[in-house]
Amino acid sequence: MVVSFVSKILAVLMSVSMVLDTSAVAFAAEEISTVVDETVKAVQDDTSDDSVVKSATNTDDLELDIFSDEYYYLLEEELKVIDEAIVEDESAGIDSFDDKTQEELIAETYAEVLSGGVVTYDDASDVARLVQMGYRKVQSEGPISITHGTLSIKNNYGGTDEKDIYVVCLSGTDTDAENQSTGWWTDILVGFERDNRYIQNVRKAVVENIPAGSNVMFAGHSLGGMVAQQAASDSVIKDNYIVLNTVTFGSPLINGFSREGTVKRLGDKVDPVSYLSISSLLNIVWQAAGLNRENGGYGKRIITAHCESYQRESVWGDYDVTGTKFGGATLTLDLSTLRFYKSPIIVTD
Repeated sequence: MVVSFVSKILAVLMSVSMVLDTSAVAFAAEEISTVVDETVKAVQDDTSDDSVVKSATNTDDLELDIFSDEYYYLLEEELKVIDEAIVEDESAGIDSFDDKTQEELIAETYAEVLSGGVVTYDDASDVARLVQMGYRKVQSEGPISITHGTLSIKNNYGGTDEKDIYVVCLSGTDTDAENQSTGWWTDILVGFERDNRYIQNVRKAVVENIPAGSNVMFAGHSLGGMVAQQAASDSVIKDNYIVLNTVTFGSPLINGFSREGTVKRLGDKVDPVSYLSISSLLNIVWQAAGLNRENGGYGKRIITAHCESYQRESVWGDYDVTGTKFGGATLTLDLSTLRFYKSPIIVTD
């Protein structure tokens, strides 16, 4: 999500493309590289404070151990500087794409959650906003939520098939949350498809709170979307539940060969996070073909695109709740059943 981290991925992408002579790898790397270069240039051109520019474009930390605390501290500081500089420069006009601002959209969904009523979602942006609730609850209640409802899917005979379903939502990286497995280290582990506390806690929440044999749908943003794909490929979950759908927002390909059910990944055209995983490097065609892309109009604002694009109906309204374009599936959820669950790094019970 930040220049130095993306630069490391780019180096790997370029190396792989040279070895495999794969034009698709080079194309993906070049595309992300262009976005990153434009972002840094925007900070340099539009920021008068030289110290801010130096901080935002400093590449000395590339020599650090990527698993060190110091490296991740620098990543976080770099992220803050770049995002603040670009948001200040280009914030005008983004909200005019929609009838409501980002804050209003999230506030409406939060009000629905608090009311505990029955709601019907008919497009992917509705699901993305429900996933966003995990960011609000990550410290107090946790990044994992489970809600009971009904999935309605159009069949081949012009009718609708309804299925009882549990929707599991997973929010993404949040480095401010204490003792929650939503930090950079989990990003690294999941990106390399390794076991981690987040997937362990998702498995525990599912097994303890969803009746065996039930239909399940996973949805997640960023890190949460990566873990959602891990959950769809988890042997315990697959042995005890029917994973119907997984929809992710701004997440790269994870565990492509072992996921159960239909998986749809949605990614804004300038969101680089959708490429950052080991599977994205090793399965280039799958990574490219499996990513449904739309242009949210963010230009150089790659971080803002990653955080805000997916809640906008004007961008993702053509995709149904399963992430299928023009699919027509809807979700009717009983929000009185919605519960949040923590994902601790250290279990203190």
